[in-house]
Amino acid sequence: MNGDANALDKSALALDKSALALDKATLAPYLEAHIPGFAGLSAIEKFKAGQSNPTYLLTAASGRYVLRAKPPGQLLKSAHQVDREFRVMRALAGAAVPVPRMLHLASEDSPIGRMFYVMEYLDGRIFWDPSVPDASGNDERAAIYDAMNATLAALHDVDIGAVGLSDFGKPGSYFERQFARWTSQYHASETEKIADMDRLIAWLETHMPADDGRVSLVHGDYRLDNMIFAKDEPSVVAVLDWELSTLGHPFADLAYQCMQWRLPHASGFRGLGGVDRAAAGLPSEEAYVAAYCRRRGLEGIGNWTFFLAFSFFRLAAICQGVYRRALDGNASNPEKAKTYGEAVKLLAALAVQLIDEKV
Repeated sequence: MNGDANALDKSALALDKSALALDKATLAPYLEAHIPGFAGLSAIEKFKAGQSNPTYLLTAASGRYVLRAKPPGQLLKSAHQVDREFRVMRALAGAAVPVPRMLHLASEDSPIGRMFYVMEYLDGRIFWDPSVPDASGNDERAAIYDAMNATLAALHDVDIGAVGLSDFGKPGSYFERQFARWTSQYHASETEKIADMDRLIAWLETHMPADDGRVSLVHGDYRLDNMIFAKDEPSVVAVLDWELSTLGHPFADLAYQCMQWRLPHASGFRGLGGVDRAAAGLPSEEAYVAAYCRRRGLEGIGNWTFFLAFSFFRLAAICQGVYRRALDGNASNPEKAKTYGEAVKLLAALAVQLIDEKV
């Protein structure tokens, strides 16, 4: 599950000349009319990353910008809501969570025939590998993870009422609602019986914690490669890819990120499993959680095994849906999508191993 790169450092670009190319002559007059100061559009290049919502680098006489659009064609009503991404990042302007500056949201009847938004281009570093081999050394690797931790704590401390996001999702009973939704989705896309997945679903249902009343803005896909870091220091310049953001339980974000500590590094998930973290200067899961708790004034986190197991389950259910669409001939990259079938089994096995350790 690789993240969308909304605003990449030009040196990290892998541009895709595809059928999704936008017409410069059509788009330029619109942008000049709707974005103050925009002038002289000279190039539009599509980022190879960001296939869920196609994302483009715009080069103009007035500077560089990033355009993120819905994909063309018939779409599910609840999918590809770029207007939600625009709204949450605009709401966070000036908050302790760094985001790109939002410049314009275009409606469905835009010149390209679908909704899109434009934001500022931010120059910096994206670390695609969680072991951060590109860092200058152990001290910088540790500082990068600490900055990521501090940003997550700041996100969960955002006053959702003060930033105008009180209606951004349903408050309360987050895990119950998410469990019901993804269990239904999983069974609807099931292609074979996976014993570990059945056992995981049963375990989650019987170990569902009571709602503790915690509600915060959650990112939904919080991890290292959904951030831009400064070029010359280990500080977060922007958090990207808010497509799954909503109001939810803050521990869902934390557990989802900590799941990366257990996912194999030598896999499509690019986790930290199998990496000598201590030798690389990376924090342990326990130290990372403790730092988050310290920043948020928490004594600790109960039911941690449940939160982690739920993260594996949710990701497995998502992968199963991608796999089913591939078998049905509805995936954009069928051969790649079919690998998600094996991913479901891996995720379920890791979750079962986790709950067995707790017994």
